[in-house]
Amino acid sequence: MDISYDDMLKMMDVALLEPTTTFSQITGLAQLAIAERFGQICIHSLHVRTAVAALGSSDPKIVACVGFPMGVVTTELKVAETEQSMTDGAHEIDMVLSHTSFLDGDYQRAEDDIRAVVRAASGAPVKVIIETCFLSSRQKIDASRMVQNAGGAFVKTSTGFSPEPAAMYEDIKLIRATVGPEFGVKASGRIRNYHRFIHMVEAGANRIGLSLSGAREVLRGWKELHS
Repeated sequence: MDISYDDMLKMMDVALLEPTTTFSQITGLAQLAIAERFGQICIHSLHVRTAVAALGSSDPKIVACVGFPMGVVTTELKVAETEQSMTDGAHEIDMVLSHTSFLDGDYQRAEDDIRAVVRAASGAPVKVIIETCFLSSRQKIDASRMVQNAGGAFVKTSTGFSPEPAAMYEDIKLIRATVGPEFGVKASGRIRNYHRFIHMVEAGANRIGLSLSGAREVLRGWKELHS
């Protein structure tokens, strides 16, 4: 499989989500995203205003994380965080599935949680992190369908903060088979080189979450292959 350099850049959600992240680091990430032409930066909701100020009218989009990384907050708090993120200038939302409800078998409550965030996002794409390492194959299918039913735009594999955060080829392939060819699938978790990136795309991902160092390594691998 081959993919253009520009298409790879558009697919990248370059994340800076460590709890020690400073406002100056967010400004630095935004400036690098402009210079290196990444499609999106993925940050905590607290940092959205700082990123907006640093990006100005430049192209990179801001993805704000909601209920991150555990998802163990009330729907009302997720809604409030989403609304604040949108007011502050976010372009997309990455939210965490309510595993408390989902794993307890209360699918309706888990779906309503997603639907409320989708409504609060006011048309902006919402990616729902289902944290695949916690789920059986059957649950991955059910969670993916739930995201579609609730109006989400993407199923995302992982926050990167779980015990086993690596995005798996088999999971991406299963999610893609479940949601169909047009729906969004975001692979996230230990995607740190060109081989892993392409592996995820081949499985069906059309958005990739990764760190700045991982993104640069992926692009370096592409350049080596195409030199």
